[in-house]
Amino acid sequence: MNKEEIIEALKTIVEPYSEEVAALANIDENTDFINDLKINSANLVDIVLDIEEKFNIEIDNDSMAKMLTVKATTEIIAQKLEAHAG
Repeated sequence: MNKEEIIEALKTIVEPYSEEVAALANIDENTDFINDLKINSANLVDIVLDIEEKFNIEIDNDSMAKMLTVKATTEIIAQKLEAHAG
């Protein structure tokens, strides 16, 4: 799964938690979940749980703490998928 596919999947996962329609439509690596999409910390936990289910991976607490932007989240998902495959 490449970076663009991960971002597209993230967009679908994040959509129910954000009311920022314009920001969500333009989601990219620079998007910040809290500042741009107005997602609160409780919903970030829900998003991480949804990511684990969607990608069939486990996100540890250290990784979860870093998942505040699309770029960081995409990198963590890619690392977990690569580790899971190898």
